[in-house]
Amino acid sequence: MNLAVLVSGNGTNLQALIDASHAPDFGARIGLVVSDRRDAFGLERARTAGISTEVIEWSSDRDASTLRLLELIRTHDVDALVLAGFMRILGASAIDRFPNRIINVHPSLLPEFPGRDAIGMALAAEAEATGVTVHFVDEQVDHGPILAQERVPILPGDTRDSLAARIHAVEHELLPRVVSDFANGRLRRRQQVVS
Repeated sequence: MNLAVLVSGNGTNLQALIDASHAPDFGARIGLVVSDRRDAFGLERARTAGISTEVIEWSSDRDASTLRLLELIRTHDVDALVLAGFMRILGASAIDRFPNRIINVHPSLLPEFPGRDAIGMALAAEAEATGVTVHFVDEQVDHGPILAQERVPILPGDTRDSLAARIHAVEHELLPRVVSDFANGRLRRRQQVVS
């Protein structure tokens, strides 16, 4: 399976996927990394690994930007998309083109704390725990069939940075495992949750 990984920033989840993809039983290769930011360090991670990179200029017109993205990846024979810290919302044309083949990682136990500042929201709510969700992307934000979740406790005295560090550590394990299961056909759908 040929994957395109979409990133906006540092690319630590991308690096976790690159590292995992070296295993012979991973089931997929990362053929392309796309970013909406020219200065995203994730692009450098991809280049260092010998992976093709592209930058997409994202505008306020989500649908037009999504169509440009689809045209950009068309020549790379992509089978599925992985959103690994991609801070843009894809338009419906991407979901139509890749039904149940767009995977996102989110730093909360969805449906709790959707959106950009999930870690800040969890701290502000004084929640006892948050976590990581890996899910298929649908037309709604931070929604879609859940592939896997893992709980991360919020400890007394946690700051945004300390909690984020523990969440990222879980993401770096959970996302590659789910992507490998997906690529190898090991996911089973049960109602709205996929396991």
